[in-house]
Amino acid sequence: MKQFITLSIIATLMAACSTPDKKAQLDALKKERVNLTAQIDSLKKQIAMEDGNTNNKIKDVLITALVPGQFRHYIDVQGKVDAEESVFIQPQIPGLVTKIFVNEGDEVKSGQVLAEIENSAYTAQLNTLKPQLDLATDVYDRQKRLWEQKIGSEIQFLQARTTKESLEKQIALVQEQIEMTKIKSSINGTIDHIGAKVGQFASPQNPDPSFRVVNLSKLKVTAEVAEAYTRQVVKGGKVIITVPDLQKEIDSRITYVARYINPLTRTFTTEVELSGDNNIFRPNMLTVLKIIDYQSESALTLPVNVIQDSGESKFVYIVSDENGKTIARKKNIVVGQSYNSIAEIISGLAPNDRVVTTGQTDITDGMEIRF
Repeated sequence: MKQFITLSIIATLMAACSTPDKKAQLDALKKERVNLTAQIDSLKKQIAMEDGNTNNKIKDVLITALVPGQFRHYIDVQGKVDAEESVFIQPQIPGLVTKIFVNEGDEVKSGQVLAEIENSAYTAQLNTLKPQLDLATDVYDRQKRLWEQKIGSEIQFLQARTTKESLEKQIALVQEQIEMTKIKSSINGTIDHIGAKVGQFASPQNPDPSFRVVNLSKLKVTAEVAEAYTRQVVKGGKVIITVPDLQKEIDSRITYVARYINPLTRTFTTEVELSGDNNIFRPNMLTVLKIIDYQSESALTLPVNVIQDSGESKFVYIVSDENGKTIARKKNIVVGQSYNSIAEIISGLAPNDRVVTTGQTDITDGMEIRF
């Protein structure tokens, strides 16, 4: 018999090598596998009969009774924690940092001054212009009173007014420049990073930001999802946020799905609101988004390793009570989706069927078993 099997395999391989049609080769190999499986099963039965074990030896197995339950299939996508408001703050004009008013971890308000740039030149210019404005204002007031009394010329009045207004504009410009030497926070939040140093030159073009302010009151998880899942990932869809480092899972829903697909990565951005105690999360913390794309509330499921494949179909062994004996019966099944080594059984089995889950590879159809 062994020689027959070997000759069959050699004949099949020779036929496959000489046949240019790959589909025909595949069909021939599948048929040969089915024949070999049948021959192997037959040999097992013959050996068992020769040893006198067919009716005398009972195989020990473990079984599981099928109970309908919830089955979910997820799309696993790596993401990261991000703040709704996280900003890098740079000076508006270049210069030496003279003062820093905050420390890392400090809470700040929008518009609060965080540091100052050297502004002595602007301050000196302002101090020069203020007395000139005071004089110009006094001259203007005198010329205005005289002009109202029809004394003096209109030209003198207009010159005084123009001088005063010109000095006011100069002072306003200098004050605006002084304000630009103050580095201010643009949001409410926490000082997360300070790159500025007293005595160091700061510039809007510096790669290291002078300050980073993060608002941790509202966090989200962002992820890039493959284009292939465009139909499954929709706003409002259920999702489970898993944070491996914290060993934490959070149920949430998708709050934003981008309409734009990145042409380089063929992905689109998805955002999920992160609720709960935000004090335990940190921006850029790694997460996994488990996006539900299929679910059934009354599914029959089995571990993937319980299901066997004959080449033509998938099958399992169930327990059958026959003539006072417990017999293993082969049942062909149709498998749906699988996730985390659990498969949904679409057809072939019914609730309360007792399926052999351990020892299934050592039994054949019709063999007596014990569980």
